[in-house]
Amino acid sequence: MKKYLHYQAIDWNKLEETIDKHTWEKLTSQFWLDTRIPVSNDLDDWRQLSLEERDVVNKAFGGLTLLDTLQSEVGASVMKQDVRTQHEEAVLNNILFMESVHAKSYSTIFISLNENRKIEEIFDWTNQNERLQYKAKRIKTIYDTGTPLQKKIASVFLESFLFYSGFYTPLWYLGNNQLPNVAEIIKLIIRDESVHGTYLGYKFQLGYKELTEEEQADLRDWMYSLLFDLLENEFVYTEELYDTVGWTQEVKVFVQYNANKALQNLGFESLFQEATEKEINPIVMNGLSTDTNNHDFFSQVGSGYLMGEVEAMEEDDYDF
Repeated sequence: MKKYLHYQAIDWNKLEETIDKHTWEKLTSQFWLDTRIPVSNDLDDWRQLSLEERDVVNKAFGGLTLLDTLQSEVGASVMKQDVRTQHEEAVLNNILFMESVHAKSYSTIFISLNENRKIEEIFDWTNQNERLQYKAKRIKTIYDTGTPLQKKIASVFLESFLFYSGFYTPLWYLGNNQLPNVAEIIKLIIRDESVHGTYLGYKFQLGYKELTEEEQADLRDWMYSLLFDLLENEFVYTEELYDTVGWTQEVKVFVQYNANKALQNLGFESLFQEATEKEINPIVMNGLSTDTNNHDFFSQVGSGYLMGEVEAMEEDDYDF
């Protein structure tokens, strides 16, 4: 962590790393809240889903809630212990808050679509599922005991890779013109997570370049060992979640595709050459893109989230 001889006021006009300012501006420009998206408008679509489909959606969101809870309570906080600049700490404060928004958003989806008894069942399943608990505990252990660079690897894997087995579900329904408001929330979360993963991956690369070749080799070995361990667990979780609707193989490829993205964020080559964009269901890939006409963030944050326009006061505004 950066050391100061005395406490310093943060000066955003003097930047050691311009990416801090760019990331701050990106994150603040795309601020959103779940309560401003009308999820209950998806009730008609929800009622048309089979019981098996509803179960998959609920469990996918239960798993996502657990991971975002981990990020909001631990993930961004431990990164603050090793910041390189004051501005980086400010960015992490923003990330920490938005992870809490993400975690809360799933509860908004649950309460909009399910009865209270069903919601309790979802959280019981989430909190007891062996595979979900394994990946949460695996990441949490690294946050607690890992080196600064190991913590960044774990966070990037979580942000850019482990979330995506759950994200597949709403993106699939969006591509089939169902649950559009639920998918709107997920696309907003994906957009945030994309920035988080890219930013922390860049910070990792700065620290990685400062290591000796031997230290780099040791860290790479550790990283790939973690990746394969998490991937093995994720494949079993995917089977548990998606076998009933027949999507298992598609989701596994999607998970590998995003594991490649995580590696790229960290500055490494893709590992799973067979998991290319053309192998992913095109309607899911289309939903994965956050650059759509529904996301003009100077005027609105998604189709259900309108923000007021503000202009400077003029002298004649005071003429009554």
